[in-house]
Amino acid sequence: MLLCMAILTMGCTRASRTAGKEAATEKPITPLRVEAADEAASGDTAPIEEESRPIDNEEQIDFDIPTPRDGVSEQLLYRKAYIASYNKDTRMPNWVAWRLTADHTDGPYRRPGNAFHEDMDVESPRATNSDYRGSGWSRGHMCPAGDNRWDEKAMYETFLLSNICPQNADLNSGAWNQIEIACRRWAERYGSVYIVCGPILLNREHAVIGEAHVVVPEAFFKVVLCLEGDPKGIGFICRNTDGSHKKDLYVNTIYEVERITGLQFFPHLPDEIARLVKDSEDIEAW
Repeated sequence: MLLCMAILTMGCTRASRTAGKEAATEKPITPLRVEAADEAASGDTAPIEEESRPIDNEEQIDFDIPTPRDGVSEQLLYRKAYIASYNKDTRMPNWVAWRLTADHTDGPYRRPGNAFHEDMDVESPRATNSDYRGSGWSRGHMCPAGDNRWDEKAMYETFLLSNICPQNADLNSGAWNQIEIACRRWAERYGSVYIVCGPILLNREHAVIGEAHVVVPEAFFKVVLCLEGDPKGIGFICRNTDGSHKKDLYVNTIYEVERITGLQFFPHLPDEIARLVKDSEDIEAW
């Protein structure tokens, strides 16, 4: 817990996002320190400094979100269970981040009817269901619905198209799903894990779908951090193609994922902990 208290802080302990980044549209809530993670949230609170708002869930835990990239459009969206960095140019997230706890790995809520829906919190043009219809690409969750059966609103918000990317259907139901299941198993085993995932744009030019020209990524990443017991980390890179292989074949170090994506994950980790968790690709350690 002391380690968590020392390193898992969000915008309230760093400089604001660089000028020109779009502001989030969610209502402001007061950030809580990590030591208050087990306390239930209680009602609305006064507005606070811009970019210092944590996830608005029952635990209200701060999250050490990735360092922004220069020249990349970003609008931070604070949802019940996750934070999304939305890119108005690609019509999809740059990344989505959340903390998954053992008690959030299951629950009574299931996929709602007419689940996928347009996100009216982001500017137009934006992704719509018609963009995906007949495109040959599935609607791939970044923060998965399976991590949010604990709450009706949290489940609903995973189907916002700002949390979705065009994804190969076999990858969606194959390796990507395997990795999601593994993360839930790890959360149950250790108590909690921190997850960041998103699309990877490898080429200079990209395929697009629909009237909104939603960009089709060439690959996806996911990084997972556990600070319970012995700290550990692991990364995954999945090409946006056939995902029929076992998840083990997609394993990378977090350092390698940082190199490929240009993102810095968990930027406030102490150096010695960062080296330990970011330089490992030993899935057997999990």
